[in-house]
Amino acid sequence: MVNRGIRGATTVTNNEENEILRETVVLLREIVERNDVIAEDICSVWITVTGDLDATFPARAIREIEGWDLVPLMCSVEIPVKGGLPKCIRLMVQVNTDKSQRDIRHVYLNEARKLRPDLSQQK
Repeated sequence: MVNRGIRGATTVTNNEENEILRETVVLLREIVERNDVIAEDICSVWITVTGDLDATFPARAIREIEGWDLVPLMCSVEIPVKGGLPKCIRLMVQVNTDKSQRDIRHVYLNEARKLRPDLSQQK
């Protein structure tokens, strides 16, 4: 078994607590579903948000999912690059798996599809 990173990103329309929490859960559930993993397989989740999202910590949403309360989570602010995608939430889910890099399915939702169009269509 090896440790692999699964990337994911999404965007929100507004800097509002409920929307940030909701879209974080949607993104995580899609990552878990596409990669057939369970919380016990997760080493940790690194979460970043762009500087325009400060209404809440996205990790709150993940901690409230049944079985995810012991998964190590860390939030940070994304590097503020000019022209970067606004209102963006990114996840790096580190998972213990037997899958190869080619078998990992990264997830890009909403406006974040623009970040990696080559990976956005994977199912």
